[in-house]
Amino acid sequence: MIGIGTIINTVAVACGGLIGMKLKNGIKQSRQEIMMQACGVATVFIGVGGVLSKMLVIQDGRIETKGTMLLIFSLVLGALFGEWLDIEKRMDVVGEKIKKAVKAEKDNLFVEGFVNVSLIICVGAMAIVGSIQDGIEGDYSLLATKAVLDLIIVVVFAATYGMGVVFSAVPIFIYQGAITLAAALLGSFVSEAVVADLSFIGSALIFCVGINIAFGKKFRVGNMLPALIVPVLYHCLPL
Repeated sequence: MIGIGTIINTVAVACGGLIGMKLKNGIKQSRQEIMMQACGVATVFIGVGGVLSKMLVIQDGRIETKGTMLLIFSLVLGALFGEWLDIEKRMDVVGEKIKKAVKAEKDNLFVEGFVNVSLIICVGAMAIVGSIQDGIEGDYSLLATKAVLDLIIVVVFAATYGMGVVFSAVPIFIYQGAITLAAALLGSFVSEAVVADLSFIGSALIFCVGINIAFGKKFRVGNMLPALIVPVLYHCLPL
């Protein structure tokens, strides 16, 4: 049965959020703040590692870079398009509506936790590749592995951000579920090269999320999400 991987991942995120909330109640404010900074720094290095793993190549004993122009064009064009759509505001609105629906108006970190964690667990190669495998072959092993990783991440973030993190299970269900369904209907529609470049650009966005978490909001990462469309369009061009 297709879709089991997304269900497992969604449940893991929700459970991780609930566990993190329980831990949050026993952690002092000062410790929550240092944990948030630590989470931000860790996220920064996850993003940096992902970018450098794609950009740095060794040729003839020398370290060279590749994909520089793709990175620049993806981020610039994607950010301009996202700014026009104002995706960040729309994500905040969704977060505010959920916050109101669950009567958590006094939770100042609800929307921030919802948006940041949703971006972290959705933007990455495992979400795309795992969902495609689940849709085509019914193989949910990669998404099950991702579920374990996400559970750990969500526990830590929920212990600092609180309830908003729990609801990041909603976008992960919609996002991965849509990819799984598309793969089941259309077959393998994403090549390995496209996935690699999506991971490359996605890691750059994860870096920006890490900066926001560690140092306060510096980047409108939601508005930069269309950067993920550029690699797909690039590979569709007849070269």
